[in-house]
Amino acid sequence: MTESERIARDFNLRDEEEKKAFLEETWCDHCQEVNLGMVEPVEYEQNDIIFIEGKCAKCGNVILTEITEDEF
Repeated sequence: MTESERIARDFNLRDEEEKKAFLEETWCDHCQEVNLGMVEPVEYEQNDIIFIEGKCAKCGNVILTEITEDEF
């Protein structure tokens, strides 16, 4: 396994409250707005960091959330 390989994780295993927060509390670089929402979330681990990647609910551009220890 190379250092940059993505390891798939199951976003749906998170509890409902946690999923709701990750899908609602977002930042879109394209729209330059907060909390527009995320659709089609995909969770993965890369270089020992967990990410949730999806599309902005407003414009459809990719948005990425890096999960920190504070969010667990």
